[in-house]
Amino acid sequence: MASELIVRNNRDNIDVALLKSGRLVELHKILPENSFSIGDIYLGEVKKTSPQLNAAFVNVGYEKDGFLHYHDLGPQYNTFSNFVKQTMSAKTSKWSLNNIKTFPNLNKDGLIDDVLKKKEHILVQVSKEPISTKGPRIVSEISLAGRYVVLLPFSNRISISQKIKSQGEKDRLKKLIKSIIPKNFGMIVRTVAEGKKVAELDADLRALINQWKIVHTKLRNAETGAKIFGGISKLSSILRDILNDSFNKIIVDDTDLYNELKLYLQDNIPSKEKILSKYSGSQPIFDRFHIEKQIKSSFGKTVSMKKGSYLIIEHTEAMHVIDVNSGNRYVKETSQEENAFQVNLQAAEEIARQLRLRDMGGIIAVDFIDMNLAANRKKLTDSLVDFMKEDRAKHKILPPSRFGIIEITRQRVRPVMQIQTDEKMDYKYIEAPILIIDEIKEKYEMLASKRNKLSKKGIHYITLCAHPFVITYLKAGFPSIRTKWYFQYKLRLHLRPNNSYKFLQYTFFDPSNNTITF
Repeated sequence: MASELIVRNNRDNIDVALLKSGRLVELHKILPENSFSIGDIYLGEVKKTSPQLNAAFVNVGYEKDGFLHYHDLGPQYNTFSNFVKQTMSAKTSKWSLNNIKTFPNLNKDGLIDDVLKKKEHILVQVSKEPISTKGPRIVSEISLAGRYVVLLPFSNRISISQKIKSQGEKDRLKKLIKSIIPKNFGMIVRTVAEGKKVAELDADLRALINQWKIVHTKLRNAETGAKIFGGISKLSSILRDILNDSFNKIIVDDTDLYNELKLYLQDNIPSKEKILSKYSGSQPIFDRFHIEKQIKSSFGKTVSMKKGSYLIIEHTEAMHVIDVNSGNRYVKETSQEENAFQVNLQAAEEIARQLRLRDMGGIIAVDFIDMNLAANRKKLTDSLVDFMKEDRAKHKILPPSRFGIIEITRQRVRPVMQIQTDEKMDYKYIEAPILIIDEIKEKYEMLASKRNKLSKKGIHYITLCAHPFVITYLKAGFPSIRTKWYFQYKLRLHLRPNNSYKFLQYTFFDPSNNTITF
């Protein structure tokens, strides 16, 4: 199944769409102001401890303190904490862990008050982004993720991905890692490392060692709440985590983003550099690949499926609820049981897609259509498990309850993706939707009055980009409104629909695709 990654620079954010055979399965929105991302490392200060929760609240520069549970300190916390203090006080200047002083591991059943004190400095890493009214979830067991391996300072553990099934391959990888890993560093070998040679693993390890050196250097003069290390950009990290052999296209509509990804691929996955290309079409990139329409149809409360069946998706603070409906779907040749089974199978595939697309986490309760046969209920559960195999987030699927509800838990590390699919008209400046045409005409007249000046600059036509409904209205009839305007004002007007525009939004462009301001 061919995979494509489409990247759009959307002014205020960057949109990354993952397509499987042209169908949207993942959508990532990268916000510039979102400084608390998973993997970021901060120097925090303990604000208070909570014996009831066996946890501490740590100031990491966010409006809400980060939450650090005792079990997230890591077994080697005492050794790690001593190294941090030694580095900050300049008593040690070496990043290497060869000759560090080691301390006994933490007691698994210990208490937070026995380890952390108020106002104590602690190096932490974000494991879950701020969600709703909660601050970030943090850990003090630092890990640095590469393409093939994850480096674990202060650990001697070597783990191989459970998705690698061959015991021979697991033994080979473990032997290779032992031959290259520095002392007092542990490592997790990722699934994509299967079949890779020692040179590729060693190059990935060296890059992670360099990241650890940066952490060590910045820690020396750091202040409370300072970001010590932010890792690679969010865009590059998405590429690192999802890129595999099935990808045949990576298309970017922005020069800076194209150069960033090209540099990342050259340094990390040179074999994939050939599939990267810069989009040069006049049509918006998300319209060209039919992504905007898929977004509009996939993020609403109601999600339509084939033959009239549909899902109702409700998001609450505590959980997500999905209701499966057959709608007007009915196949005369099949029984009611078979019809319900087919709808449920179709819904299971769409639900697996929706969980990835919206990044829904926590508890998800799915109310499938009731089925009488136990064999069909088992087939449905097995199919849902199979559909969710490509989901990278940790998840667990329970068999149907006595009420026919299937419960799913899915790793929740960032807020659920929510996109407004219905439009609210803002009548503060425009009294009625049809008056948007009058406003566009006024701007067009203004440009037409400067036709001679524009012509001297090589501008012989202008382009109007607006909501498809507005563009259709301007094209309708014979002669159309656009044609009438041309005969009256003699300035050619090209029309370009954009599904991402709101109903009252429009922009004029010159032939070089530069925005015309008024």
